Amino acid sequence: MRFAEIGQQLRAYRLESGLRAEEIAARLGVSRAALYRYEKGEVIKLDTIRRLAELLKISPLSLLGIGVEYFGRPAAFEERLRQIEEQADQVLQVGGSLCYPVSTDAFDGALAEAWTEHAEASPDRLLARTQVEQMLGLLAARKRLQQSRKPNIIALLGETAVTRMLTDGIAAGLPLSERARMRCRIAARAEAEAIAGHMETVPIGLQLGLIAGSEPAGPFMVLRGRERANVVGSAFPADAHPTTAFGVAFITAADEAVGTHQRIAEAAWRDATKGSEAATRLRELIRVHGVA
Repeated sequence: MRFAEIGQQLRAYRLESGLRAEEIAARLGVSRAALYRYEKGEVIKLDTIRRLAELLKISPLSLLGIGVEYFGRPAAFEERLRQIEEQADQVLQVGGSLCYPVSTDAFDGALAEAWTEHAEASPDRLLARTQVEQMLGLLAARKRLQQSRKPNIIALLGETAVTRMLTDGIAAGLPLSERARMRCRIAARAEAEAIAGHMETVPIGLQLGLIAGSEPAGPFMVLRGRERANVVGSAFPADAHPTTAFGVAFITAADEAVGTHQRIAEAAWRDATKGSEAATRLRELIRVHGVA
């Protein structure tokens, strides 16, 4: 068994459960330090895996990295995605309005402001601020990984998704002040302009295309490392609020799932608008839908 991978999955599912580490350790009959050691990859008995799975309300196979992993909490999903990106050399994304690991600082700044403002209006401000800080930390860790590992990235963005981002701004649907909402729309425009620039210049290791018309029912990624490939289907975009209550993301390394998603992605890439043509189309969307 790969205990380091089991530990990573244990941490992600702990976040998914909403239980504190102390609660899980107490129910398991171990110290909190022991639980953290498990998460860091210490040898763990099969019986302990079974009991942990019961506590976390998941299949033991999920902790062993077999089958399909499901996540209903954005923070847990971001943590698990970060873990997979840590081993990925190639990333193929289909759908969505942006590729988060190569997004701009303007995106992160507007997102932090929007989430913080929303947290301050929450009945439990301390908990809300903690959730925001945790989520921003997970996102920042994903960007640091991209900057250090520099995987090859191919991302096909959806024209409809980009239009929605330009119209509503970052953190769409979150009740914000007029000032914060305007900043989110300004940041969305800056993000779209940066994407258009990447499409024209094609930086080493990054290729971006635009899907016009019909888009996939849900965005997905195929991440390939030296030892395995994973398919990630996400109901949570990078700007999904930490307390988003609806949606389920999935992750699987099943060969059939990887192969099927790979074929769909390759077909989408052949039909996508790319290069200067894509940049021109994106700038037209910015002109029509972006904030002035």
